Amino acid sequence: MDYKELANLIFPEAKDISFYEEKYPQRDLKEGAIVTRFAPSPTGFVHIGGLYQSLIARKLADQTEGVFFLRVEDTDQKREVENGVTDIVNSLKEFAVEPDEGMISETESKGNYGPYKQSKRKEIYQAYAKYLIEQGKAYPCFCTPEELEQIRAKQENAKIRTGYYGVWAKCRNHTVEEMAQKIKQGEKYIIRFKSPGREDRKIKHHDVIKGNVDFPENDQDVVIIKADGLPTYHFAHCVDDHLMRTTHVIRGDEWLSSIPLHLQLFHELGWKAPKYAHIAPIMKNDNGNKRKLSKRKDPEAAVSYYEEEGIPEEAVKEYLLNIANSNFENWRRANKDKSMKEFELQLNKMSVSGALFDMVKLLDVGKTVISRMSAEEVYEKALQWAKKHDEELVKILDDKEYAIKVLGIERGNKKPRKDISKWSEVKENIEYMYDEVFFEKIKEYPYQVINDKEQVNKILSLYLEKYYEDSDDKQTWFDKIKELAGEMGYAKEVKEFKANPDKYRAHVGDVSTVLRVALTGRTHTPDMYEIMQVLGKERITKRFQKAMH
Repeated sequence: MDYKELANLIFPEAKDISFYEEKYPQRDLKEGAIVTRFAPSPTGFVHIGGLYQSLIARKLADQTEGVFFLRVEDTDQKREVENGVTDIVNSLKEFAVEPDEGMISETESKGNYGPYKQSKRKEIYQAYAKYLIEQGKAYPCFCTPEELEQIRAKQENAKIRTGYYGVWAKCRNHTVEEMAQKIKQGEKYIIRFKSPGREDRKIKHHDVIKGNVDFPENDQDVVIIKADGLPTYHFAHCVDDHLMRTTHVIRGDEWLSSIPLHLQLFHELGWKAPKYAHIAPIMKNDNGNKRKLSKRKDPEAAVSYYEEEGIPEEAVKEYLLNIANSNFENWRRANKDKSMKEFELQLNKMSVSGALFDMVKLLDVGKTVISRMSAEEVYEKALQWAKKHDEELVKILDDKEYAIKVLGIERGNKKPRKDISKWSEVKENIEYMYDEVFFEKIKEYPYQVINDKEQVNKILSLYLEKYYEDSDDKQTWFDKIKELAGEMGYAKEVKEFKANPDKYRAHVGDVSTVLRVALTGRTHTPDMYEIMQVLGKERITKRFQKAMH
């Protein structure tokens, strides 16, 4: 009996690999086009690191007119969660990092290189496992879990490397006849790869991000097909990336140590390996120690957190690009109005060690991103978020025309307002512009320098009687506040006050603060002239009268 007959005995139904090589031809793309993928397991929420990888993969495919696809690696079915694929698809959609091919729902996909779910590719993996057995490069292993445990215990006692290799690979040297007999007797088995490697030899490898690295060769006879007939990750990813014609594998650097095995599998299957780019993880500063963002400890590790908080997807993506390439920040400064699609991402400029995640910086990016939007855009996005997360905000935004006027205050000019970093902050930033909320919530007025009740009332009444005209332009309006300050014995100019602090009790800025606080209940707001224009005389009068009581 020979290896071919053994392979037929194990996989009698498997097709010849030439069938799949023809079915999935080389892609017809221009020279240098990058084909890459996001290949998560549907085992829970999408991690921010997964979005980071996807964004980089999407960007490189776009820059080179290549392809970015979504493959779901669901061969470990014990860990799968319900609707896991839907969560992955929706998370990518929310951040507009949608793939060109791959899964588009729990069961549907698009593209010619599918199925894009590993559990649906069983026959493909078996065809290639059969091919390796025919070549004498893979074999059935009959070791029971107990036997494997004994091998492990002996290795640990002897203080040597654990694993199934060399003299410890018990089933490796069975004759073909012995293997066939055991199969015919109904013994259970898995399929192992017969490694040609030796641990005392080194391989040199060039990683697109990490640069040159070297490792001992792989000498482990790893499992490639499990007892359930499904492949292990290592084998499946090689077969898939070959047949889907992946040019670049972009993945987390926890996989770097698998490189000797993966390159070996490609080599033994007679294929050119894709380029590998191992991304450093996103880290967190935990009391001075750097650690990976953790699914258990950090809410911001989940992609869903950003949607719940209402951090704009563009802000998250801009921030992640900033982590990816440090020159993005300067590019953005020089190209304020350009789409981030125009920024050229370079893998070799990525950090080799993990970048620190900084929520303060992310929210700062959020402020800048929202400040660039029109009032209509802010309205639509805030409403969309509120419909899922904040009923009160939905009510506040009910009058669209008025809401757009409110959101338009200090927007669209050279230095637009930067007080909103996420949609969950919209309500607290605009609610004072709504009388029903303002009158219900105003309990005290935080007056500053001028806080004597008599003085405050005099400023407000005098302003209404003598100085307020809703048709005034901004300069006239401010000049009148100066006049009011002068009439009350305060400095009309801040510099006058600074020159003679003993002569005046306060200055025009302090008078403005009284008006602002009476009007909004706050000491800091966007431009007061614009606020007054939106509120109108009748409502201003009502607010000042309330403040005078």
